[in-house]
Parts: sequence; structure tokens; C-alpha cells
Amino acid sequence: KYQYAMPLYRQESLFTQSGIELSRTTMARWVIQVSEKFAPLYIALKDHLLKQVVIQADETPLNVLKENKQCYMWLYSSGADSPEATLPNVKNIVLYDYQNSRARACPNTFLGNYNGYLQTDGYAAYDGLVQVTNVGCFAHARRKFMDAKKLQGKGKSGKADNALSKIQKLYGIESRLKGASAEQRKAERQTYAKPILDELYKWMTTQQVLSSSSLGKAIKYTLGQWPKLIRYIDDGHLSIDNNRAERAIKPLVIGRKNWLFSNAPSGADASAMLYSIVETAKANGLILYDYLVKCMKELAQPEPEINALLPWNFKH
Repeated sequence: KYQYAMPLYRQESLFTQSGIELSRTTMARWVIQVSEKFAPLYIALKDHLLKQVVIQADETPLNVLKENKQCYMWLYSSGADSPEATLPNVKNIVLYDYQNSRARACPNTFLGNYNGYLQTDGYAAYDGLVQVTNVGCFAHARRKFMDAKKLQGKGKSGKADNALSKIQKLYGIESRLKGASAEQRKAERQTYAKPILDELYKWMTTQQVLSSSSLGKAIKYTLGQWPKLIRYIDDGHLSIDNNRAERAIKPLVIGRKNWLFSNAPSGADASAMLYSIVETAKANGLILYDYLVKCMKELAQPEPEINALLPWNFKH
């Protein structure tokens, strides 16, 4: 269910074809029981996450049948999608947190006293978190200008191309800096990215366009986010965008298309727990089956050795 996005009813059908009687009700109960055992590991991962310099966050709707309101799965991640792309001393962690709301209280409660960088897509709920330093996402700004470009007509160039070419140059600098240290990333950004950002800002503030037009909306959004968007050039630990979190939340989005909903909050909590363990293991390059078997054996002990189960400490 959490690795291959296969719903329990489909697994039940496959087991039946193999002559195995295993109902989805039994499997759902197992999922919840197993997830409860993983709680100490989740707590340890969260403790490490809250010590990271940067946390990226995102959220996506989740249908929970026994809740009479729109629920959400929130995601908090650090590091990169794979060990090779990770900066030194940065941990690759992906944690899901189920909540029956999209209110500011959700990230506020999860993050607690965390006072590092929080990089998001610009959703207003994050802006009120006074203890963190908010960082914007250039991918979202670029999408707004892409929307404006589509309205120019196929093959036609217009004002949106001006902004997109500058943003493309910023991304070109980032692709060149892959694998560089945080110090080098900061130095190169200050030298090469800052002048482009200054040009982009000057261009946006001198355009005379209808605020209701697609280009007007793109400029308004980008200028509104500007202090957060340019923050990435001041610290080499930061990314130009929030794409790491968007990629990290995708497995849930893909799974949701297949299994559609959670029946009860307990099932949604179990999914949050198990997606967290699975995705963090994958981000650390582990063979998932081996890792989960080892975790289950250790977590079944009266006093499990949690530190040995942290993905970066895991010995095959």
C-alpha cells in the first residue's frame, strides 16, 4: 500500500487468487497495529528534523470518511531525495502529519519551538509562524509566468518571456551548483544570482499591465512573495524552490488516486506514520524490505535500540 500504492481491497483479491484468505479488514487492523509500534522511531526522526537548518513543508487534501470536514496530510521534509544530493551534516527526512484542518495551528503545533528556515509554496497559514524564517518558492512564481505565456499564443513572444528567461538563468546557476558546499553556493549566488534578481525586480516594478491580466497576476504574486523568494541567496543550505517537498508528497498523492480515502482518523494517522518511515528510508537509499523487517524485529523488543534504526545509522 505505501510503497506500490496498492489498495488493500486489491491485495485481498490477489491473495484470494493465490488461495490465501486474508481480508482487507484484517490487513487494515495490522496496518494500524504496526504503525503504533513505529511511533518511537517517528518521534526520533521528528527530533532530528527539528534540528535541521531548513525544513520544507507542503499539504494536500485527504478524504477521511468518518470526519465531516475536509482533512489534510501535511508534509515536512529536509535534505534531498537521495543520499548523493545531500549537503554534509544534513539529514534526509520525510515526515507526514495527519490533521483534520488546514489551519495555521497545524504547522504551529508540529514545529513547536523550531526557529530555522521554513520553505513553502506561499500558503498564508505558514506566514503567521513568527518563530521561523519563511522562504519562498521560485517554481511557483515561474508557474504564474508560464500561465501568462500560454495566453500570448503559440510561438509568440511577449513580456512573460522576459521574466521566464531571467528565472531560467537563476535555475541555470543552481544546476551548476549541484554538489557544491553551502559556502560555495552562497558565494556564487551572491555573485551571479543577485544581479539577475535585481534586474527581474526592476523589470516587474516598471511594467504597465492590467492587474487583472494573467501577467499582472504573476507580477503581483511574485512581488508579494519577493522578500521570501530572494532569501535563498543568503544561505547555501536553502534551495531556490520547494520542489523537494512537492516530490516528497507525491507518493501519497499517487496512492490516494488508488485507495481514494481513509475510513477513520486512526487509519489516516497510521498512513502518516508508515509513509514517513517508507519515504525516509527511500530518501536514504535503503532497501525498503530489509529495513522494515529489521525495524519490526527491533521495535518488538521491550527496549528497542531506536538510534540503530535511524536510516543514516542503519547497517545492512
